[in-house]
Amino acid sequence: MKTIRRIGCTLASLSLLLCTQAWAGTQTWITNVQLVSPEKLDRIEAGSVLIEDERIVRVVRGAGGKAPAGARRVDGKGQFLTPGLIDSHVHLFSVPGMSFEQADQKKTMAAEYFAQMPRSFLYYGYTTVIDLAAGSREFIDRVKAAPLHPDVYDCGAPLVFANGYPSSYAPPETRFEMFSNFIYDPAQADKIPARFKPEDYTPAKGVARVKADHGICVKTHFEHGFGTMHNLPVMSPAVYGEVRAAASRDNLVLVTHGNSFEAQTFAVDGGADVLAHGMWHWGEMDKEKELPPAIRQLLDKIAARKIGYQATMQVLHGLNAYFEPAYLNHPALPKLLPPSMLAWLKTPEGQWFKQEIAEDETDAAVLKGMEAPLRRQRQVVAYLAAKDANFVFGTDTPSSPTYGNIPGLNGYLEMQDLHQAGLSLAQLFKAATINNARTFKIDAQVGTIEAGKVANLVLMKMSPLADIRAYDSVQTVWVRGRETPRDSLAVAP
Repeated sequence: MKTIRRIGCTLASLSLLLCTQAWAGTQTWITNVQLVSPEKLDRIEAGSVLIEDERIVRVVRGAGGKAPAGARRVDGKGQFLTPGLIDSHVHLFSVPGMSFEQADQKKTMAAEYFAQMPRSFLYYGYTTVIDLAAGSREFIDRVKAAPLHPDVYDCGAPLVFANGYPSSYAPPETRFEMFSNFIYDPAQADKIPARFKPEDYTPAKGVARVKADHGICVKTHFEHGFGTMHNLPVMSPAVYGEVRAAASRDNLVLVTHGNSFEAQTFAVDGGADVLAHGMWHWGEMDKEKELPPAIRQLLDKIAARKIGYQATMQVLHGLNAYFEPAYLNHPALPKLLPPSMLAWLKTPEGQWFKQEIAEDETDAAVLKGMEAPLRRQRQVVAYLAAKDANFVFGTDTPSSPTYGNIPGLNGYLEMQDLHQAGLSLAQLFKAATINNARTFKIDAQVGTIEAGKVANLVLMKMSPLADIRAYDSVQTVWVRGRETPRDSLAVAP
């Protein structure tokens, strides 16, 4: 059976290669579709799009356009053409539901997952992803070499504060190798191996390493920790200011992890471009039922300054998946996960992370405990939505070793979360297209349907401005001009 599968994969890869070669230099005319592009939401109308190689070369609004001689014609009658969606917060190197040690032990299963993972993003229309912590350039390059994959941008290796989050979760003896792009803290000199010299690990040199590694953004953190680790060191405003200055000099987007009022206040005051999480911790105000004035004032600043806001509501829902038995029976999962992996996740071994979350609590108690953080998160999202803040769509897939954050599906669930919390369908659509593209400075390439842009497009049965279910009505995906039917992106039965 394994031999047959290998032959099948080889033939599929050969077919894709031949297809790519055959289409080089040809044109595709997508016509008779409703054009839904975020820069022209006041003009949802019939039209046509001409693709040549990897680019959009012409957009015709109305019924007057004619296909060039020799162009392949795609009739999208009754359907809606949108720009490809962008998920600006992913972690491609992680396997949902597995620790790094388990993934290393179960190499075949992990390899099967990684082979499907790029296709799972495409299955839900995500033609561009941004990895905020690309610790392995070799792995990112492997994803980019897959026969079918989204466009991948990244922040390079995360710029972490010495012995702070997330490096604190690595063993002390390997921590500084695993998180080699760190900021030296003189106050911790006795806790940093002597071979690392302070002058080599300044904020400016950390940002320079990201730039040299072709990152488009710098990922930083303000996180005191949780669980048994809750007094982790964090950078000072002065150090963060140096990071901000270096990122500006190198034209990199400054992204800061922070899910608390304290963390987001720190990042906003320091000039962050993107806040990488929603605010589900309010600190001393956690018991408040309504948004406190201090939080409203901070959110007003976020909205007024157009700081990118990644609500990442699925972070908490992804943990809840272990306590909601129906999750592993979701009809989409067999299309997105290899059969062996889905079966393993349902075994006691595959449920290992549940114990780490719950310890000795009952399922009902854990779900009850999540109600307040989720409520706080929804209140923040609703307030920012009313202010028309700069939401940038990101899922944090996977946010932890949970199996509740499966590529592609996690995005669709995040969209439902955001819509239920208060984002209009138009705000949601812009967050996943033009807002992401502009905020991460890739709008010259993607985010709209315009001549000159990369031909990353999605054909849907329904309009994303009419029904949230449109994001599960994808029919066809184009990535850099290559057309792929959605059904062919699912795991083979």
